Amino acid sequence: MSVPPDPERNRITARIGRVAQVGANISGAVGARVMGADDAKLAKAVRMALGRSKGPLMKVAQLLSTIPDLLPEAYAKEFRELQSQAPAMGWPFVQRRMRAELGEDWLTNFAGFEREAAAAASLGQVHRATAQDGRKLACKLQYPDMASAVEADLGQLRTLLGLFKNMDGSIDSSEAVIEVGERLREELDYERELKQMRLFALMLADQPNINTPEPLPELSTKRLLTMTWLDGKGLMHWLDESQETRNHIAQLLFHAWWGPMTHYGVIHGDPHLGNYALTENAERLQLLDFGCVRIFPARFLEGVVGLWRGLKANDMAQVAHSYEIWGFKNLNAELIDALTMWARFIYGPMLDDRVRTIADDVPPAEYGRREAFEVRKRLKTLGPVLIPREFVFMDRAAIGLGAAFLHLRAELNFSEMFAKSVEGFSPEALAQRQTQLVAEVGL
Repeated sequence: MSVPPDPERNRITARIGRVAQVGANISGAVGARVMGADDAKLAKAVRMALGRSKGPLMKVAQLLSTIPDLLPEAYAKEFRELQSQAPAMGWPFVQRRMRAELGEDWLTNFAGFEREAAAAASLGQVHRATAQDGRKLACKLQYPDMASAVEADLGQLRTLLGLFKNMDGSIDSSEAVIEVGERLREELDYERELKQMRLFALMLADQPNINTPEPLPELSTKRLLTMTWLDGKGLMHWLDESQETRNHIAQLLFHAWWGPMTHYGVIHGDPHLGNYALTENAERLQLLDFGCVRIFPARFLEGVVGLWRGLKANDMAQVAHSYEIWGFKNLNAELIDALTMWARFIYGPMLDDRVRTIADDVPPAEYGRREAFEVRKRLKTLGPVLIPREFVFMDRAAIGLGAAFLHLRAELNFSEMFAKSVEGFSPEALAQRQTQLVAEVGL
């Protein structure tokens, strides 16, 4: 039996239309640069253009704003203000999507299905539903023509980053664009996300206070993901709770992120505050989204752990070797010095063997600013520094996790927690565990 053509494949006509739409929005901002607008004004113009464009490019701009030193600060600041919440598409779209994915009688698969979306973002929206057996469900529906939009927007992204490179010259983002593109394409594959959800369930099986949704493969496709609904209150709800409660939440976050990373080489690459929720009394952590997951080779984790050990022992040979493992090119004393300044900032809480906050009493608004400014200044003298692609999401996710700890004002011995996480670390053992798990879920 022949397979019917996919009406939403990466279509050239849809891509051309998207390029025209986004290009029209951005061209005015680029024109402002030609007319001599300063960085602050141009950054605001680009941010407004991206906001009008919506879709994947807006999501990517938000993502890039969280990767330290990838963008000039004026642009990173503006892009962080882009809103991820998008207007939901109406019931006619929902009916079309559900019929296309589950057939004309799709509604008979559910005891109930809410017409209004519970949440909407740049790539899709979520609806509450009830299974025939009474379980509460979440149905994640992808918007139309997202594959075409992603390819078109990635082309526009290269144009934008080329502009930033010409303006600033400290960072070569070409590898970062490749990495972001691959992760974004993966996010469109809900069958892959279902497997990644299972992967996290297996990796966190020994953590009874960390929950993941249960996927329903019989009600899921490449553009529809159905899973059990996890109740809970978002992270921001808990910021005024007791220090003990906030510390408990921070510990759960640490185990949910660093455990998979140091034991299996897997990270949750989108540590957005909205991707976490807590049950009553903050007893259990609910992980809610698995679209952006990065699986690293064991050698990369050898660099992560080796850098921590090298910084702790002030062994610069081991530190430099870690940068080599990660893929930094043309390493010399000046570049190693600049990278190490940033590394000491990122690893700082895990090198300081005492109870402390992440920022250690530095005001949140100032946290990391001095280091980022100094690193960028040094990199400018070295020419464009190529950021290795595998480095991008690890650095971004570590910063995102740190932001959660900042909001919680958690007071913990992060050094002790990390040391326990990497105790007995072996890249060979990690590779074996990773291979077994990845094969088990079919990734």
